[in-house]
Amino acid sequence: MAAPAQEWQWPSSWTEADLRHLPDDGHRYEVFDGSLLVTPPAGETHQDISARLLIALRAAAPDGWRVLQEIGLRCGGRLLIPDLVVLPPHAPRAEADYNDTRKVPPALVVEIESRSTVLMDRGSKPLVYSEAGIPAYWRVERDGTVHIHQQPDDGEPYKLLHTVRKGSTFQVDVPFPMLLDPAAIASR
Repeated sequence: MAAPAQEWQWPSSWTEADLRHLPDDGHRYEVFDGSLLVTPPAGETHQDISARLLIALRAAAPDGWRVLQEIGLRCGGRLLIPDLVVLPPHAPRAEADYNDTRKVPPALVVEIESRSTVLMDRGSKPLVYSEAGIPAYWRVERDGTVHIHQQPDDGEPYKLLHTVRKGSTFQVDVPFPMLLDPAAIASR
């Protein structure tokens, strides 16, 4: 008689391997310092902003740059899933579920705020992305306002470079030159 399969136990500290036991149910599962973060599926406004910004970034991206939605990033021991990620041409394709930021960090990560993510998007996540060496972080509010953060050359945490609101535009240089227009990305 075969031995019964060992039943998976809810972990006291989450790892990447533990995520494989969770359902593919549309929720976003991330690991932050051993804690499981669960975010409900994005709503229509969030998805609309994400799609419009994805299109704008792809239109401005030079050849070889990759602009992707909701890919996993391994930032030290943390497993995060930003809304948008811009990868430079020399970034290898992920060999696993999560791109390792120690190999080649993304040039930009973007988080679009929702009620369930606002505290992480304004607090812990930018600190982690900055520690991972990601040069730029954009935080987008639901009205299309974009807060552009860049990492100073001294390796310190991000500094707010500019806030762009509907009715104005801003020329960004990182990750590549692009005219950012919040009115064009805001949900309609």
